[in-house]
Amino acid sequence: MSRSSQTDPELTHRLTRRGMLGVAAGATAAALLGAATTPATAAADSIAATDSAPAGRGRPVLPPGRLGIQLYSLRDKVSTLGFAPVFAELEKYGYDEVEFAGYTQGSAGPITLARLRRLARDHGLTPIGSHVGYYSDDPNAYTFAQNLTKVLDDAQALGLKHIGTASGPFRYGSTVDAWKRAAEEFNTYGAAAKARGMKFYQHNHSDEFSFATDDPKVRLYDVLLAETDPDLVFLEMDIFWAYAGQFRFSKRPDGGPAPFEPLDYVLEQPHRYPLFHVKDGVSDPSNQFGYRMVDVGDGDIDYKKFVSAVTRLRGERLAHHWQTEHDQPAESFTFARRSSAYLHSLRENC
Repeated sequence: MSRSSQTDPELTHRLTRRGMLGVAAGATAAALLGAATTPATAAADSIAATDSAPAGRGRPVLPPGRLGIQLYSLRDKVSTLGFAPVFAELEKYGYDEVEFAGYTQGSAGPITLARLRRLARDHGLTPIGSHVGYYSDDPNAYTFAQNLTKVLDDAQALGLKHIGTASGPFRYGSTVDAWKRAAEEFNTYGAAAKARGMKFYQHNHSDEFSFATDDPKVRLYDVLLAETDPDLVFLEMDIFWAYAGQFRFSKRPDGGPAPFEPLDYVLEQPHRYPLFHVKDGVSDPSNQFGYRMVDVGDGDIDYKKFVSAVTRLRGERLAHHWQTEHDQPAESFTFARRSSAYLHSLRENC
């Protein structure tokens, strides 16, 4: 797939997100997501969330204090209402953390980082991470490559423990050496973040699971894992996009089988995955990504199995942070509320 094509839905999504970070925005990703679900009334929606949740008396699957939300999902509400009303709603819905996608998101009126940090604290929310661009052709761009010190200064001002990028390591291309070169830069950012008491992370889409153009037997994600220092570079697995990658890239370009299970990556190196994006999808083989994005709990990704498998590992129950996300929710507050209710309802088998 051409990474410069403006008709690539995944690229369009990334450009749209970067637009919130001060980089040129692309077109909407609506074509990727398919037809949106019509929002029900609040009462009927609440009943539907309860009815769809599995019953049980076991230990909650979701660890206490570890549910967050990627604020990109609520960008429409932030831009019209401001951060304070949005944070108040998230507090009501039982969220513990927030992950930023830019620190203004078009909010109503200017806001300082100190004020933003206080607002989150006042509503019982911990700012846990933020997405920042990887690089830009603009030397003044707010990216890791162009303004690393400023990016880290701002993250410190917000009290973030994690600072990362949603950009893939495609800066130099899709060859093995290109990804090794990007990995060296990620190591540099990771070392700088570690010196400030933070963790640098990379958030995946599905293309990271594709194969190197100069060695079609090598999965690029494996290059990233092998060439980055595990003490400096961490991963935020976007679970939806990882399963989209499984759908797209379980065969090599020559047609040979190359199956993989996203969960296995985490179980093999759980310490490298402090953050997750919890987004859901309905299986749809007619979609080039294999899924249509839906509210968490309405799709086919087995989150009871996934979260339980990670949190049951010795010493790992409280070591991870679970951020709900939907790129184009039909109604963003409804998405946030229903997703929290569903995840809080999950119980481990007795």
